[in-house]
Amino acid sequence: MSESASRAVPEADAPSTGGRGALSHREIMTVLAGLMLGMLLAALDMTIMASATKTIADQLHGQTIQAWVTTAYLITATISTPLYGKLSDIFGRKPMYLTSISLFLAGSVLSGIANSMYELAAFRAVQGLGAGGLMSLALAIIADMVSPRERSRYQGYFMGIWGVSSVAGPVVGGFFAGAGTVAGIDGWRWVFLVNVPIGIIALIVVAKFLNVPHTKVNHRVDYWGAAALTTALVPLLIVAEQGREWGWGSAASLAMYAIGVFGIAAFIYVERLMGDEALLPLRLFRRPVFSLANVINFVMGLGMFGMMMSLPLYLQIVQGATPTESGLLTLPMTAGILVASMGSGILISKTGRYKRFPTTGLAVVAVAMFLFAQIGVDTPMWQTMLIMGFAGLGLGLCMQTLILAIQNDVPAKDMGVATSSATFFRSIGGTVGTAVFLSILFSVVGSRIADAFASARTDPAFLAALQQNPDFAQNLRGGGLDLNNTEFLNTLDPTLARPILMGFAESIDTVFMVGGFVMIVAFALIWFLKEVPLSDKSGIQRAAEDEAAAAAPATVH
Repeated sequence: MSESASRAVPEADAPSTGGRGALSHREIMTVLAGLMLGMLLAALDMTIMASATKTIADQLHGQTIQAWVTTAYLITATISTPLYGKLSDIFGRKPMYLTSISLFLAGSVLSGIANSMYELAAFRAVQGLGAGGLMSLALAIIADMVSPRERSRYQGYFMGIWGVSSVAGPVVGGFFAGAGTVAGIDGWRWVFLVNVPIGIIALIVVAKFLNVPHTKVNHRVDYWGAAALTTALVPLLIVAEQGREWGWGSAASLAMYAIGVFGIAAFIYVERLMGDEALLPLRLFRRPVFSLANVINFVMGLGMFGMMMSLPLYLQIVQGATPTESGLLTLPMTAGILVASMGSGILISKTGRYKRFPTTGLAVVAVAMFLFAQIGVDTPMWQTMLIMGFAGLGLGLCMQTLILAIQNDVPAKDMGVATSSATFFRSIGGTVGTAVFLSILFSVVGSRIADAFASARTDPAFLAALQQNPDFAQNLRGGGLDLNNTEFLNTLDPTLARPILMGFAESIDTVFMVGGFVMIVAFALIWFLKEVPLSDKSGIQRAAEDEAAAAAPATVH
């Protein structure tokens, strides 16, 4: 290492192995424990809210504005993700990761003491500011410490965190939401306060053990780029969440589209002017692997989140499962993700080849989506769970491998911004997918239910049940079925409920079918992805080599 480079790295920040060599497995696992706790905060928060939001909205008398609680979190988390990546490349991973945990904890405490839905939406926005760095920085830190060839073995642990949270989140959220008080505090408030002890432990572990060396880079922060990105994303995310209620062609939606397009144009203009100082340097998009992998990330996020959104609806509305039961029923998918991600990680480490795994995975997910499109009211649960496991195997082969391809393709100095870009584009795809697929679902469900009722009117059992429930018959004649709240299905005569369940099942099948074609697009794109040989050096080692090369005197010929 050059003398100047040595002075740029504080001695206290060097790993115990000394200098900038490879870290030992024990050192990596110690840091990994803190990173997993941080990622658990983000993963658990996403799943725990799914089963608690309705109860929280009832408690705070804001059922009609509950979408803003999700939207506020989503906006700040998405916008801050690329900013964390760039800032961590400039100032180092450790201070930015500690900042993200601290902001998330502050938002959690504030959310736990909120007294209105508007307050909760504002405090969830603070949470989102922290969440934007929890996942992307954890993946970037692992990239610093471990070579691409070995990295997928460690990233498999992160998949385990997501698996645990997908099961534990709905269970814990349902428990707290259903509890009157816990330790003298309203049960729903613990949905947020439970983050505090986990976050404090993560702060301590990261502060003590995350000592990855970093050379501070004297770059400007691209504030204008951040402002332009905010101008682009905020209106587009708002219309993605609210467009179905406003109407996609309404004046409010059109205004959001116009502002968003202006923001995108401004962002591209600013990034061109900023060059290497840019929040998301445009030169990275001249790298075929980086650009194509992020396109695939976006498309995959679109289809994947469509599936993740549709399955709970099918389980809870059509099959009558509670939110807690719905979480437990998805265990086969969780198991599939864990098995495939860890298994592929081991094989990638041994062979150094990775393209075959996302190629196979996307094909498997596409087939699973088409199989999901066949399930209905009378489909045995074991069949649905079998397809879930199949889908989980496909997702496990894709999720970490595409990030690995992106990290392997970029220079070490861009590791943070490259990793955050992968998370960023997948999140954008997920937001668009959720909005589009919900729009498809509620666009067709009314006519599907009407068709099911028309067919049922020739059934003597249905007609007899209708006579015994005159209030429901009156609502049906008046078109008074309120699909915004489906709790009435729990007490409705099963004979009368069946046409509604059939309508929902057929509509969800349509969503799965469209999602299957989306995944086929991703599968077609992956064939054009060039497989770059995996480096056997960590980000720290690559950065050290780059510094040494830059500091070495030019050879005179």
